[in-house]
Amino acid sequence: MKAPKILLGVNVDHVATVRQARYREHPLDHGDEVEPDCVAFALACEAAGADGITMHLREDRRHVQDSDVARARAQIATRLNLEMACTPEMVDYALKLKPDSVCLVPESREEVTTEGGLDIVGQKSRVSEVIAAMTEAGIVTSLFIDPDPAQIEMSAELKSPWIELHTGAYANAYYHDGRRSELDTLRAGASLAHSLGLTVNAGHGINYTNIAEVITLPHLHELNIGHTIISRALFVGVTEAVRELKACLALN
Repeated sequence: MKAPKILLGVNVDHVATVRQARYREHPLDHGDEVEPDCVAFALACEAAGADGITMHLREDRRHVQDSDVARARAQIATRLNLEMACTPEMVDYALKLKPDSVCLVPESREEVTTEGGLDIVGQKSRVSEVIAAMTEAGIVTSLFIDPDPAQIEMSAELKSPWIELHTGAYANAYYHDGRRSELDTLRAGASLAHSLGLTVNAGHGINYTNIAEVITLPHLHELNIGHTIISRALFVGVTEAVRELKACLALN
């Protein structure tokens, strides 16, 4: 039996990063001369076959802005996945916005992009409160975690319906000796999560090369990918960049 289709969620954060590099102090965040527009990019990705759009509204608003998320919520036709920290401000924001799903992630002001998974075990009480609030509001919660058995088991205990396995360690090791070990760890994590009733997503550092191995992981529901699509689009355009990655996913 052929495995179920793996969905593609496109993360458009770094389109906003490019915009902010020039227009951070500008009174507008889209329109007129302000470019590129991450919402326009999201719509182009949808038209090319993306199954959902991911945006990370960071507390310091370093790339995506509040109005970007609001416009995406109003305009996209697929699903909006909001990446967010476990803070009261972001919980209130998500409950007002009502995205289709949220992905709880760690945040550090020093990092350029999210590095490492959320420590569910160490923040059990806070994460539990956020999951409960989202569930009550009808918003699906995903937890961005390392493929560590303790983190996966705690995710199930807290009744998060989804997890997103952090694939960064594997991606970083791809051309080095630890690649096979990291892939085996992801494979074991996906199997454990599935056995506990969790929906398994994955993301971070996945590109047009390593995706061939990533899609061999069992029980994958969705991959959330951004940087490589944006990079590829610089050379072949948004439509072709998304179509090429969708074609990769069809090989599973």
